[in-house]
Amino acid sequence: MDIKRNGSRPSVQGPDEWFTGTVRIDPLFDPIESAHAGGASVTFEPGARTAWHTHPLGQTLIVTAGVGCVQRWDGPIEEIRPGDVIQFAPGEKHWHGAAPKTSVTHIAIQESQDGSAVEWMEKVSDEQYQAD
Repeated sequence: MDIKRNGSRPSVQGPDEWFTGTVRIDPLFDPIESAHAGGASVTFEPGARTAWHTHPLGQTLIVTAGVGCVQRWDGPIEEIRPGDVIQFAPGEKHWHGAAPKTSVTHIAIQESQDGSAVEWMEKVSDEQYQAD
């Protein structure tokens, strides 16, 4: 058993190359030797969002606070709220983040394959973000 105590792992700012706006990442757990899943609580300030990306083994988001947006490639922008669970299929190109005027927090869980849990792509443009 391994207990990660609340406050024992420092928050980090989402890197500018992968995020637009202010994003705080609070690590929850890293993959362990016998498993490949890792997770973090991620808070996006209003208008903040990820770049387009994929996950080799998919991703699950659990919304815990606020109002946000998700979009898969060639799909509509969809609103997300606390209690919503979003699952992206392996290799599904998508982005997620806050709504334009509200912040959102979600828990993100994804598995690593060959040491990688995500492939980052181009940033979501302002035009794409406001296309809903």
